[in-house]
Amino acid sequence: MTEKHRNSNHVEAALLWGWLTARSIARGLPLPVADRGGMRVDTGLPNETRRHVFAGPVPGIRELAVSIDVPTIPIKMCCPGEQLLALVPSGWQLQPASYLMIHDGSFDDTPVAPVGYRIEVVVGRPANAVRIWTDDGFLAASGYVVEHGGFCVFDRIAVDGAHRRRGLGRALMAALGATQTSSASRRVLVATEAGRALYLTLDWTVCAPYSTVLMAAGDM
Repeated sequence: MTEKHRNSNHVEAALLWGWLTARSIARGLPLPVADRGGMRVDTGLPNETRRHVFAGPVPGIRELAVSIDVPTIPIKMCCPGEQLLALVPSGWQLQPASYLMIHDGSFDDTPVAPVGYRIEVVVGRPANAVRIWTDDGFLAASGYVVEHGGFCVFDRIAVDGAHRRRGLGRALMAALGATQTSSASRRVLVATEAGRALYLTLDWTVCAPYSTVLMAAGDM
């Protein structure tokens, strides 16, 4: 399988703004605000008080990192991990790789549940949810999608480990895509390393690595 890349590095700021805004709406978080040449979301979560997100390197990232003294404020940027790590002081740690991905063109939006499963679609505000259940009532897969501001963002895609490689990921993405109301909305998601492999088979394209660094807890 040949991996498709739109770019190998940074992305347009508008794409990142659109994704982060829709993601915040889907998760009931405050909307992102401009900060230090990037974006900030004051998440207020126990394991993440806020996050700083950048489309590419800008002056002041190192100064930002120096001002952070807790391991609950990640800095994220569309770039290879080593590039982001080089911009922050020692004591910061690179987190597992992620990838910003988009999907252009036609979309398989005819969900078919594999034998032994059923698909539940919950149309809600602000996000639509899809759940795939086993015939005996076990939640095997789930995900969310929110359409906002010209973007259709897929979020929190999960397939239970015991139910992988059975076509649930494909069925889940098709069911989520079927809820999209505007063909003009740009489809975006951020994938883990494992998720990227699935999405590539579904004609998604990697725009850029999406890297994260966190202050090591022992360096507070």
